[in-house]
Amino acid sequence: MANNHLDTSLFDRAARYALEAHAGTERRGKAFPYILHPMEAAAIVATITPDPEILAAAILHDVVEDTDRTVDDLRREFGDRIADLVAAESDDPMAQLSEEASWHARKQAAIDRLAQAPHDAKIVAMGDKLSNMRAIARDYEQIGDAIWDLFHTKDKREHEWHYRGLAASLSELSGTFAFREFSELIDKVFKH
Repeated sequence: MANNHLDTSLFDRAARYALEAHAGTERRGKAFPYILHPMEAAAIVATITPDPEILAAAILHDVVEDTDRTVDDLRREFGDRIADLVAAESDDPMAQLSEEASWHARKQAAIDRLAQAPHDAKIVAMGDKLSNMRAIARDYEQIGDAIWDLFHTKDKREHEWHYRGLAASLSELSGTFAFREFSELIDKVFKH
């Protein structure tokens, strides 16, 4: 029997880095460790590609956006490709505006950035966006439209616009199970 040893050293290092960066934080309103979201995103990405750098970027995707780590920190630790993939998935915080005031502009910028992003960056984004959409669909099934009160932007139509825009930007992945699940959940949550 052949010994097919999978080299997980890069992913393991990225997972430890993400675990440390997100330590002590919880998923907003969920009362569980934040790291579970990047782990789910990486598991989704693994259904699309076995590329170790894309998998590492998936588990690191929120480190720049949600911790004190920077793209330069990632570049030093993991190299250009992983840093660039994470940067492509990180929102511009638009620090001059409140989260509420900047929400639409940040989401439009993300939709536009993803539409132009390289294929590998779209794979990382797919993991993140499907993980988010799964959480929304679960909550929507339990509490209905009250879910929108949990967000900075409370208008369901804005969330529909955002997720349908993301789906359009990620449509080159339409042949994947992840994209099909994403589209189905959008249709389920935003049915008219």
